Amino acid sequence: MLNMLLIATALLVAAYLAFSPRLRRSSCWKATVTPLASIMGSGFLVSAPLLGLTVGNYAVLFMAMLLLLAYMVGGAIRFNIRHFEPVENRHGSVQHIALLSRMVLAVAYFISVTYYLQLLAVFLLKAVGLQGELYANLVTTTLLLIIGGVGMWRGLGQLEKVESYAVSLNLGMITALLLGLVLYNSKLWLVGQWQLSQVSSVIDWHDIRVLLGLLIVVQGFETSRYLQEEHSANERVVTMRYAQWLSSGIYLLFIGLVTVLFQTQMTADVTAITTMITPVAVVLPLMIAIAAIGSQFSAAVADTSGAGGLIEEIVHHKLPPRYAYLAITVATVLLTWETNVNEIIAYASRAFALFYLLQSVVALMLAWQTPTLHGRKTKLLRFSFCVLACALVFVLGLPSE
Repeated sequence: MLNMLLIATALLVAAYLAFSPRLRRSSCWKATVTPLASIMGSGFLVSAPLLGLTVGNYAVLFMAMLLLLAYMVGGAIRFNIRHFEPVENRHGSVQHIALLSRMVLAVAYFISVTYYLQLLAVFLLKAVGLQGELYANLVTTTLLLIIGGVGMWRGLGQLEKVESYAVSLNLGMITALLLGLVLYNSKLWLVGQWQLSQVSSVIDWHDIRVLLGLLIVVQGFETSRYLQEEHSANERVVTMRYAQWLSSGIYLLFIGLVTVLFQTQMTADVTAITTMITPVAVVLPLMIAIAAIGSQFSAAVADTSGAGGLIEEIVHHKLPPRYAYLAITVATVLLTWETNVNEIIAYASRAFALFYLLQSVVALMLAWQTPTLHGRKTKLLRFSFCVLACALVFVLGLPSE
């Protein structure tokens, strides 16, 4: 009965999000779902087992800290949308830093594409009963060659059409998972069996560095910065806020509900979520695996397209798009064979942390150069904190192994 309820919930939510005429016409929803999908994609799959292994029953507290840091950095990017874009064509040090940040973001996209497809590969292999780094690398390489080949041949427009359906499916599966966890926790509470596991919650310096390497699990909000062709500055600022509020609520609810399932023998296996949620309902691991495969493929396509667009912008469109996609394919294949999925999480966190650091520096410089800015002292303090925090993530972040 519960399995059928969860399947029906996932399908109904996914169908509504994918086919609702009202949502299809809503510019606000379109501007919200892009950063929301990025924030909720891979992070939702890996956050619980990695936080549980690192900080145990304090997972929800440290997830809140990661979300708060992400929201503060998002504030710096929102400030830049309002105050930097109108003067983006002017020369000066701010413009140079902004250009450098775009270069860094292109490299970050290279890493994130590899990360998404490595994650897809391990979920796919687990679903069919295979394991091993060699198999995962072969699957990832094959997908990279397909995406890169399509990009060089025809562009990624056709593959990008899959994104809206993958996002809807992912959000539908997340809704079903949260419903299952609410019912599971409620059942344990009603029969007097609800209690946290005796997992280790001792936090040392190594754990702190691993936590810094997990910034990638709440990354994705920066995509609003580059939607200016379809959405106004005000709409992007507002919808980025909506995406971060909604994703933060979902993350905190999820981690709070799943903590009861933490086990003393947890590992850093990024697919551990499928094993962890098996007691809730036998259908959930399969549902999560399907959502993981779809969401990671669409995210990889989106970031490949984003990286290609950034490369063309950086070289002022003097390089044919097929060469940009060729460079992305070569770089991501090399990354695939030189890293594993846990390492790539930390590398991706560092790359995005450097981008966030540079964007925070841009915001800090703009605020410093604008004496009449409302709330200037508060903004200077907040942007300075973002610079420091992102620098710590970039320098100290470690993979969870």
